[in-house]
Amino acid sequence: MNAAQAYPPTPAVTGPSRLVRSTFGPMTRMLNPAIVKLAGRRHVRFAAQIRHTGRRSGRQYVTPASARLAGDTFIIPLTFGSQSDWSRNVRAAGRCEIRLNGVDSQAVRPQLVDKQQALQVAGTAFGPVELAMFRILGIRQFLLLQRADR
Repeated sequence: MNAAQAYPPTPAVTGPSRLVRSTFGPMTRMLNPAIVKLAGRRHVRFAAQIRHTGRRSGRQYVTPASARLAGDTFIIPLTFGSQSDWSRNVRAAGRCEIRLNGVDSQAVRPQLVDKQQALQVAGTAFGPVELAMFRILGIRQFLLLQRADR
């Protein structure tokens, strides 16, 4: 059993913090098209591309999100909470594709975990500035996925 499977799912439904809703919410529609073009490229550490299928529409989507790879586990902070559409799509499908640092990977077995559980898996994948930002932004849940193409 790997580290991600050792934790029970986090049952609580979380939404974005008040700060995220008021600051990032209005900017998302404007900034996402530009960020998604940069996300996932080599040397662009701040964002990955998450490619997923709509659970109702069946359409293909690309969403930028912060992500790190620790061993064979992707760790994605859920800035907009566990009820964001892309997070729900990935969990419903049980898979997605992640482009991180210029490398495309298949990711499977999505699992919601709290911050403490994620950081046990992540080790030093996130730096002190990022950890501080998680606190400031009120990020309480993370999505863990297993790299499937290894």
